[in-house]
Amino acid sequence: MSFPVQKTDQEWQKILQDKGAEPAAYQVTRHAATERPFTGKYEQFWADGSYHCICCGAKLFDSRTKFDAGCGWPSFDQAVPGAITEIVDRSHGMVRTETVCSNCGAHLGHVFPDGPTDTGLRYCMNSASLQFEEPSGS
Repeated sequence: MSFPVQKTDQEWQKILQDKGAEPAAYQVTRHAATERPFTGKYEQFWADGSYHCICCGAKLFDSRTKFDAGCGWPSFDQAVPGAITEIVDRSHGMVRTETVCSNCGAHLGHVFPDGPTDTGLRYCMNSASLQFEEPSGS
């Protein structure tokens, strides 16, 4: 699968380092690793703003769509339209739906059809793949 933003592994590593991303960010975003539950910096973070791809900066979620799913990862019931690409993930003996950034292909997490709101979705994201931005003028 091809994405608009293409970089080498070394370029992604430098971008993440320059942004001060947490150490796991490269493995999570570029190699589909998963951070341990209840350890991510955004799991219990509730400020107003938006969540962006740590790799390319594309806006992925608005804080108004975030909820506490109790699963150990930041969860959202709706993504910014067109921001996320879904891929069938058959790893670990399961069939899940992986979510990646539509702009750069960064692994974000998975989406499940068990959300508590009208969307019925739970976007279960790795904090290491996200960068929070406060609203403009804050």
